[in-house]
Amino acid sequence: QVQLVESGGGLVQAGGSLRLSCAASGWTFSSLHMGWFRQAPGKEREFVATISWSGGTSYYADSVKGRFTISRNNAKTTVYLQMASLKPEDTAVYYCAATSRRLPGRTSNDYDYWGQGTQVTVSS
Repeated sequence: QVQLVESGGGLVQAGGSLRLSCAASGWTFSSLHMGWFRQAPGKEREFVATISWSGGTSYYADSVKGRFTISRNNAKTTVYLQMASLKPEDTAVYYCAATSRRLPGRTSNDYDYWGQGTQVTVSS
């Protein structure tokens, strides 16, 4: 069983930056593809970014491409989401997710393990 714990959320002004972290335990981290999703009030959970087990492949939602960067440190069993040029529409609860399936997916159904989420609020 994989345990995921997010941290780093908070309140930031538009145009600012935040770095989210997700610490994983309970599995061989280097065998997991990792993803970030977000859910705003009244909206469905949506894909943000994903990174393969090796870190060699990553994908982003169009809405965050060029502003967000996903990375991982397998020695620290942690995945990061560096967010820059934040906008009020980035406000959401951000979730870390993990999967041991063959490919890093871009839908919630592609992931088997989830963290509890961390709130990101961007003020205008």
